[in-house]
Amino acid sequence: MLKVTLKKSVIGYNKRQKAPVSALGLGKIGSSAVHAENASVMGMIRKVEHLLEVEHLGEPVEVTNEA
Repeated sequence: MLKVTLKKSVIGYNKRQKAPVSALGLGKIGSSAVHAENASVMGMIRKVEHLLEVEHLGEPVEVTNEA
């Protein structure tokens, strides 16, 4: 899992860099989103890595209800 945070504004960048930021679910500076680490997400992150901060959270933990 990856936590992606927008650190710089997209003002002044073209639509090819604004679109991946929006697709990652980021709007305002400081907003964050958590995504699974897959090829499509990694491609979007690489496209705008100069605007983002990426943090690796590790694998999700599955909770089971055993009584």
